[in-house]
Amino acid sequence: MASAEEAPERTHVEGKKKAPPKRYWEIEENKDEHTGGGDGEEKQTPHPNSASTRKRRRRRNNNNNDNKLQKVDGTQAVSGVEKQAVSGKRDPFPGSAPVPEENRLKFRRKMKTDALPRLTKLRSIVAGSRAVDDVTEIESARYDRLLLQEDAGFLEGDEDEDTCTVSQEDIAEAVDITAGAKYFNLNLSQFGPYRLDYSKTGRHLLVGGRRGHVACLDWQTKQLMCEINVMETVNDVKWLHSEAMYAVAQKKWLYIYDSSGIELHCIRKFNDVLRMQFLPYHFLLATASATGFLQYLDVSVGKEVAAICTKTGRLDVMCQNPQNAVVHLGHSSGTVTLWSPNQKEALVKMLCHQGGVRSVAVDKTGTYMVTSGMDKKLKVFDIRTFKPLQSYFLPAGAASLSLSQRGLLSVATGDIVQVYRDVWSTPVKKPYMAHKVRGPVWGLHFCPFEDVLGVGHGEGFTSMLVPGAGEPNFDGLDANPYRSAKQRQEWEVKALLEKVQPELITLDPGKLGQVDIATFEQRHQDRVNALGYDPMAKDKFKPRMRKKGRSSTGGVERRKNQVAHEDKRDVIVATMEQKAKTEKEREEKNINMEASAAQRSALDRFRKRKAK
Repeated sequence: MASAEEAPERTHVEGKKKAPPKRYWEIEENKDEHTGGGDGEEKQTPHPNSASTRKRRRRRNNNNNDNKLQKVDGTQAVSGVEKQAVSGKRDPFPGSAPVPEENRLKFRRKMKTDALPRLTKLRSIVAGSRAVDDVTEIESARYDRLLLQEDAGFLEGDEDEDTCTVSQEDIAEAVDITAGAKYFNLNLSQFGPYRLDYSKTGRHLLVGGRRGHVACLDWQTKQLMCEINVMETVNDVKWLHSEAMYAVAQKKWLYIYDSSGIELHCIRKFNDVLRMQFLPYHFLLATASATGFLQYLDVSVGKEVAAICTKTGRLDVMCQNPQNAVVHLGHSSGTVTLWSPNQKEALVKMLCHQGGVRSVAVDKTGTYMVTSGMDKKLKVFDIRTFKPLQSYFLPAGAASLSLSQRGLLSVATGDIVQVYRDVWSTPVKKPYMAHKVRGPVWGLHFCPFEDVLGVGHGEGFTSMLVPGAGEPNFDGLDANPYRSAKQRQEWEVKALLEKVQPELITLDPGKLGQVDIATFEQRHQDRVNALGYDPMAKDKFKPRMRKKGRSSTGGVERRKNQVAHEDKRDVIVATMEQKAKTEKEREEKNINMEASAAQRSALDRFRKRKAK
């Protein structure tokens, strides 16, 4: 046993030892409970549903929303300090690159207002939605230029060389092997001349010969889908909403076939059809017949939407405006008429030529219309003002016209195909390109999203290379040239769900979102006459915002209705008093008339005559 003298020394040594570290369960969770209060009282934690806690939480949410609005431009700070590189150097251009305002306007969905609602919950929702819209707008504008790098390139000749003298063989040799394979000829001299049509995606080609030959193929891979002979005259062919079905205007009736060549429908209501146009967003097939009828067929339900008698004779010139789905018809009197399935009369009648109209074409923006007539003139019109912009004289006249997605105009005169650039901005003196085919041209059509012009003539079909004709960037959700069969089926379902009704086809689609002021004023006047007072004469009651959560949406509406009922009660009381006063005056007037009638006798009329 140790002595008493050694005990203090051992105690001194033990005091120098370090205390063992505390475990996680020994660490104090809330230090304020032990360090707060000068009198040794423990600090109490506020209740999570108390008024002060809700106010603190509301203030924190508002600050977070404000920070979101400030960080939309892409420059974010971490704990109030800018991010630095690993080397320690400061970035001279912190944050993301700024996006020009003109690029953002393309993706802006709605106009912004600085005022926010006073309701706290609604204010936070609106602020969050506005922040999301801003981020979406900026990111869409930033990646639009990064992802869509393709641009249309035109053919440029050497010094003192005209591009119209460059042959198709020279272009096919100069380009890569994939693009060069797009120039080819189909020798079909037995059943020509041929009409043609490209699908919306530009991948599939449909040709129809005058003597009954019909074929559809994937023209890029040269894979034949089907080939039939209908054994009668074919006037026109047209793809429907997808490459699975197409329509053929035969000698007597209209027929629908699938991509395997199997006959699906024979529509006998549509007889003697000469030209056809398909409206992809309305699922309507518009047909023009030799009897002067313009008919619309809804291919989604198989019913006739409208049958209009134009009273202008044979209809063999037809095109559509891709911007508003209005059908343009050319007539032998030199006029061009614009039609909608909602009206039995033409929307517009334009006198374009002194002779009959041979062909009509409208660009994809719906701004310009190009016509050719028997007077050997080619005219360009502005559809917004219905006035001519340019007029050209062609010695041989133009039998067929077609406009590309980039504004190139193809003109067929006999067996010569000429392509022009910028025919509406400046007067054109020479063509951009020219090519001679083997027979008289019967059909022209630019391929979507490709620098290719399809020409149907008496000896078959020719695919021309026209640099700068197609749109290089396509919308994969609308028309995807590389979609699979499953993607096509899904797109078809979505397109049917988003189908535009025929009643919305108008000359100016922008008026669909406007208010009809005349009708609104007439309805307002009828309402005033029915109620006896103007409900819009007095400003609406705006309740005062109460604090502490007492300005709920239901409470605000309840106070509004209460004040509105009180105002109506005053008006109703005044109206009833006026009505009672009018009834009383009417009764008094009736009593006086009865009293005066009782005092009279049958001899009063003779007294009046005697007095006279």
